[in-house]
Amino acid sequence: MRVLVIHAHPVPESFNGALNAAVVESLTEAGHTVEMRDLYAEEFAAALSAEERHRYHTIPDNLAGVEDHVAALRRCEALVLVFPTWWYGLPAILKGWFDRVWVPGVAFHLPEGGGPIRPGLANIAKFGVVTTAGAPAWFTWFYMGHPNKKMLFRGLKILCAPRAEASWLCHYNMDTATPESLQRFLAKVRTVYRRF
Repeated sequence: MRVLVIHAHPVPESFNGALNAAVVESLTEAGHTVEMRDLYAEEFAAALSAEERHRYHTIPDNLAGVEDHVAALRRCEALVLVFPTWWYGLPAILKGWFDRVWVPGVAFHLPEGGGPIRPGLANIAKFGVVTTAGAPAWFTWFYMGHPNKKMLFRGLKILCAPRAEASWLCHYNMDTATPESLQRFLAKVRTVYRRF
């Protein structure tokens, strides 16, 4: 399987960097073809420019400047996002990747005359997330309503293949994490992605 891994953390030696390495290594060991894009290392421009917004609905002009990211998205059969949860949401650079790459004609199609959008990424049969959060799981789920998971799996996964498989792994309580809890989570990530 061709797997696109999108990593979004500014510090390579962070725990998130270790999670990304574990995902890539485990997928490779399992025999998958892995393409990893590190948004910070690439200095991906997160902000949608005025010019990009003006041509947002003009296909294929809306691909200008992100052609290589669009090509990677179109050729993958699975997508895995590795990122930290900050303020209950995505890092700005990852949100910007969605804003600039998941455009009309790529991630979705707008029917003429209106109506619900149609999915554009039927090539993606698996959608995985590996993330961390400072808050406890109960607070994220019950008080905040888990906004990240809702947005990704209710809002964006539906643009992928029908019944695309989803995998969500999160180390909550990062603010009070112990070396043991970090190692347990790394081991869990390796196990899941060797079987992905």
